[in-house]
Amino acid sequence: MAFLHFDESMRILKSQTIGRRKTLRLPLECARGYVLAEDIVAPADNPAAPTSGMDGYAVRHEDLALGRLAIAGINPAGNAELQPLRPGEAIKTFTGSLMPPGSDTLIPIENVTVEEGGIVIDEPVPKGFAVRPVGENYAKGERLIEAGTRLKYPQIGVLAGLNRSHVSVYAHPRVAILATGSELLELGEEAAHGGQLRSSNNYTLAAMMERFGAEVLPLGCVGDDPGSIAAAVENALAQADIVVSTGGVSVGDFDFVKDVVGALEGAVLLFKGVRIKPGQHIMVARRDDQFIVALPGFAYSSTVTALLYVVPLVAMLQNAPDPIERVRAVLDEPFRKRARKAEFTACNLRLVDGRYRVDFAGKKVGTSAILTNMLGPVGLLYTSEEEGDKDAGEEVEVLKIL
Repeated sequence: MAFLHFDESMRILKSQTIGRRKTLRLPLECARGYVLAEDIVAPADNPAAPTSGMDGYAVRHEDLALGRLAIAGINPAGNAELQPLRPGEAIKTFTGSLMPPGSDTLIPIENVTVEEGGIVIDEPVPKGFAVRPVGENYAKGERLIEAGTRLKYPQIGVLAGLNRSHVSVYAHPRVAILATGSELLELGEEAAHGGQLRSSNNYTLAAMMERFGAEVLPLGCVGDDPGSIAAAVENALAQADIVVSTGGVSVGDFDFVKDVVGALEGAVLLFKGVRIKPGQHIMVARRDDQFIVALPGFAYSSTVTALLYVVPLVAMLQNAPDPIERVRAVLDEPFRKRARKAEFTACNLRLVDGRYRVDFAGKKVGTSAILTNMLGPVGLLYTSEEEGDKDAGEEVEVLKIL
């Protein structure tokens, strides 16, 4: 199978349809970060009656011309027995109180002087001032929050105001993460010789998946043995919606993952090999509504390809858009393209005077193993395979990944 153009790989990935997404009904206090699986529609007007927007005196606007009004009573918030307002009177009314019948304006405390059982109007206000009309927050039948919205604090607050103690959401996809390679050492494991490497990909990817709304199943490391890898992948598929492996997808004698995934019963290969740098040996397959994504082993490669291919799948399984934002930025220094592929280059991305700007200070040029290039205010400068070098001052496209 020939290597694909990056755009074609994205088209294939994002054209996948999901037969059935898993949903949950969660208590509201547990729902932050989940994606809503139902439209939220206002069951009634809010407020349901004219309400005071501040502390002051409820009056008839036409009476302000009298200059002085008698204080006829007090109307605290939560009061249900409303005293009607008569001409020439004012009723002291507090923030959130229902407006007394007959009133149409709230004059603030700061605008009056209280003397001898009445108020003197020091500074008049327009008719309707500080009165919250019926439906100011929302009207009955109004769609307030659409299905597919990730619940953050504003949505939680609105739902609480609607007395929604529970809400229907899409379940967080379960992502199993498996690192392959006989050279890998688990955390805390002592090295026996200099050819061994500390496994970091599984920790990087676990943190990334949690950041983007997945439940992570960390399955550790497995050596370069086809039988062990096959057993580990089948075990992962028995538990997860997405299986992510790192390593074993290139063309080396001990790169067995590509063969194991290709031999999975019922699996359909979506693509193997994309003209991208880093990570050209990326492999994506599907079995029913499960996905298997085999990433390269080098740390920078696996991180970048997970952002490009796994994060969109996590979103798709929650009926949510790809959360990786693409922004336009200005280069502060020249950029030299290194390959005739779609290239994703770590850069420093900063917002300066309302515009994003890019430089490469502290970013090392080398292999795709340099994970430290992802430290700092990082973005990924994207250049298509059709593009070449860029001059300082040119506008470029950057993936805003943090």
